[in-house]
Amino acid sequence: MSPVLPDLLRIPDDFRSGAPLIVLLHGRGADKDDLASLSEFLPEGAAAAFPRAPFPAAPWGYGPGYAWYRFLGGATPEPESFSEGQTALDRYLAALPARLPHPPGPIVLGGFSQGGTSALAWALAHPGRVAGVLMLSGFLAEHPSVVVEPRTASGLEVFWGHGTIDPNIPYALGEAGRSALRSAGARVEAHDYPMGHSIVRDEMEDARMWLEAKTLRR
Repeated sequence: MSPVLPDLLRIPDDFRSGAPLIVLLHGRGADKDDLASLSEFLPEGAAAAFPRAPFPAAPWGYGPGYAWYRFLGGATPEPESFSEGQTALDRYLAALPARLPHPPGPIVLGGFSQGGTSALAWALAHPGRVAGVLMLSGFLAEHPSVVVEPRTASGLEVFWGHGTIDPNIPYALGEAGRSALRSAGARVEAHDYPMGHSIVRDEMEDARMWLEAKTLRR
């Protein structure tokens, strides 16, 4: 794996010191450009980064893009690839601020499907490092590195959007993840949508309001 993942980095002309930085991770089988269209829903003046996952997806049957880990079923990732994906993400996030023209302010980490799952796992393993987690149809991974207890989750801000008819990551997994986080003291804002495994405009409009509350008003 490369120490720093390839990415799409969008820095607005009005980016200033202390402005938000939003990092969004794509789902399995996709690429760094997959979530770029969500930029319109991000806070004004925020920088946005869209890294590419470290593993080719094709060997695991996930299509022509990339993946953050190999999926075993349910809420279980393959342990070794999941750990390697987390390490790659950690290196990427460590190098990212230095690439901006000014020091960023609050950082929100999120993503769709595998990307959301990976983002939440990283945030739990690094308490206090992000202003919030934007979870779009992901799950709470069953992996030794993912520890949900007050030490890791208390005060963590999470937006969790999920489809009630999601055939890939069932709604029940979303509910289980939300419940576990709340029990450990996380502040979870849950939104349900009559959709499958996707992202809809209503969800992103809700996410926009949550992002503004967690970044611009700090």
